[in-house]
Amino acid sequence: MDKFIYFLNYLKRETRDEFYIDLSEIERIAEVKLSKSAYIHPAYWSADGVHSFADQILECGYKVSPDLKNKRIRLYRVDIDRSIVHREHRTRRAKRDDVPAPSMEQVEYWLKQWDKLEDYSAQEMAVDKVFSTFHSNDSLENILIKCSVLNDFYSTNIFKIYPVAKHILSLNIDKRIKEGDPSLVDDIAKVYIGSKEKNFYSFASKYCSHHNKIDFPIYDSYVHKVLKYYKDVDHFYAFDENELKIYPKFKKVLIEFRKFYGLEKYNLKELDKYLWQFGKAYFPKNY
Repeated sequence: MDKFIYFLNYLKRETRDEFYIDLSEIERIAEVKLSKSAYIHPAYWSADGVHSFADQILECGYKVSPDLKNKRIRLYRVDIDRSIVHREHRTRRAKRDDVPAPSMEQVEYWLKQWDKLEDYSAQEMAVDKVFSTFHSNDSLENILIKCSVLNDFYSTNIFKIYPVAKHILSLNIDKRIKEGDPSLVDDIAKVYIGSKEKNFYSFASKYCSHHNKIDFPIYDSYVHKVLKYYKDVDHFYAFDENELKIYPKFKKVLIEFRKFYGLEKYNLKELDKYLWQFGKAYFPKNY
């Protein structure tokens, strides 16, 4: 029931003791559609340990009196009966004691750590210089140089650079890079090598990011793990893990992460540096 997180957060901020709300308004706030049962079965709104959405509403301090004839419900504040609603502790993943919560202090710490990564930061500056020197993507030679440098620096394991570069050239990407079009990453990522379609998703995000750092945060497995972890423990935003491999959704998740934890002062590149280092420290790869 993570999909209703927006509406549940809305209820947690609500100060009224009693009010009506249209079902269409719930859908607007939640950004998802209610099931047909919500419109025709009063039992759907019963907090009984069976109907999950009603149970979560009760966790927010409200019970529901359905008025389905008028396609609305009445919400009224109550003392929560913990013996009835126990779903929260059953479905939330337990927080690890060693993993600190996202905060400005954490971001500042990891940004300072980034500046101490002398070898990595020097290499990244070198890559940036290459991308700046060969900025346009209307020349196959320019693209080949950038792809080769990027592939070597990040070890993205692309064994045939030429078809990737030719694919990028065919997309005519310079305007989309400048405009920060998030769909571009998925377009670059999917390329045929011989007869097989490949998905160089992380590489594509890096290629776009080195042209436009603010609008194209880098997708990385460490960032993936961090976002999944905090989604499971804090429900900061409703998404399926596989959606992180769809770049516009990945970027949306990052923005919602930033908003939920009060990190709006940081741009997506700064958030990127924080999450990558944090993930590497707390969610290392198991080889």
